[in-house]
Amino acid sequence: MAGERRPRGEYTVGRERRSGILQTALREFAEHGYHGTSLNRIADRAGISEAGLRHHFANKDALLVAVLEQRDASSERLPDGQEPLVGVADLEHHIAIVEGNTATIELARLFTVLTAEATTRDHPAASWAVDRYRSIRASIEQGIRGGIASGEFRDDVDAARVARQIIAIMDGLQLQWLLDPEAVDMAADFREYTAELLTRLRGE
Repeated sequence: MAGERRPRGEYTVGRERRSGILQTALREFAEHGYHGTSLNRIADRAGISEAGLRHHFANKDALLVAVLEQRDASSERLPDGQEPLVGVADLEHHIAIVEGNTATIELARLFTVLTAEATTRDHPAASWAVDRYRSIRASIEQGIRGGIASGEFRDDVDAARVARQIIAIMDGLQLQWLLDPEAVDMAADFREYTAELLTRLRGE
């Protein structure tokens, strides 16, 4: 009948299956990139038919968007209701983000692979990548400006430039760590960079 509710158990199974598809797709996209990943292989790896996968996600673009949305939902965003961090507290927050990335290598690899691919023509993740970098730059810049306003940092600091530099260091270290994790301690390197940056921002 129209409007009839599905049994709760069926809903739970569907939700768990969708979650399993997303986790499998995350690994596939991280390992093979967007163009090197197929719905057939994701379905096979998830233990379902391709038709079953398409019941949840109509095509590869829709699946990629869902994976990226889930990635963002589990990333560095602050808890609801928490005021944005500024000054030293914001820089310490980004140290915690880098340290956390060492425990979530698949998410770190996904971000790195898809961000690089998004620079190519007509890539489905291009808008996501542009919007994400704009958002991250704006957030870090806000934190720096807050540090200037509070008196923690010099009042002649170029907040936008510092924000771009912080992102460059974070992404550059992450790329080197993904390529050679035994040789690169990205958390320690970022902590040292942040300590040196604080000295400059404070004018010490």
